[in-house]
Amino acid sequence: MKLVYIVGDAAVGKMTVGRELTKITDLRLFHNHVAIEPVLDVFGEWNGDAIKGIRDVVFREFSKSGKYGLIFTYMFAFNLPSEYEYLRHVEKVIRENSPDLEVYFVELNAPQEIRLERNKTEARLAAKPSKRDLETSEARLLSDDKGYRMASYPGEVEKVYDNYLRIDNSTLPPEEAARVIKEHFGL
Repeated sequence: MKLVYIVGDAAVGKMTVGRELTKITDLRLFHNHVAIEPVLDVFGEWNGDAIKGIRDVVFREFSKSGKYGLIFTYMFAFNLPSEYEYLRHVEKVIRENSPDLEVYFVELNAPQEIRLERNKTEARLAAKPSKRDLETSEARLLSDDKGYRMASYPGEVEKVYDNYLRIDNSTLPPEEAARVIKEHFGL
């Protein structure tokens, strides 16, 4: 089984590129808000344990499915060692049923002004109800930019993942970014 992480800052295009990648490969998409939104809806607030539990169920069951692979989108803070620990946890859950797991790490980057515009797109707001309060969503994006390092340093990810690709998708259409990912990794 293949696991493709698509990581990056808020509104960089992780879900959109993931959707395009599913169109040209046999990969399935599990974008992070599939787990986040129901928890926010039920609890009325963030509950990290519930979100992690939902993700674990999806990872475990998908790894039993015999399907080709999964794309998981995730907002990754490179300045937090716990982020790499979490991805190792995901891989451990999947390897319980798919010991032949192959992991690919894609980092998307775009400047803040582009991401602020993307934060308002129809597709994003349709898939992520928690982003529809644009004032709050924009404030969170700006706060996250100040509090976390959402872009890797040169050589940083390669120390952990052999299959790594960094894409500046500021002007690259999502279809093209997906094609680059597919071709680079031979998916």
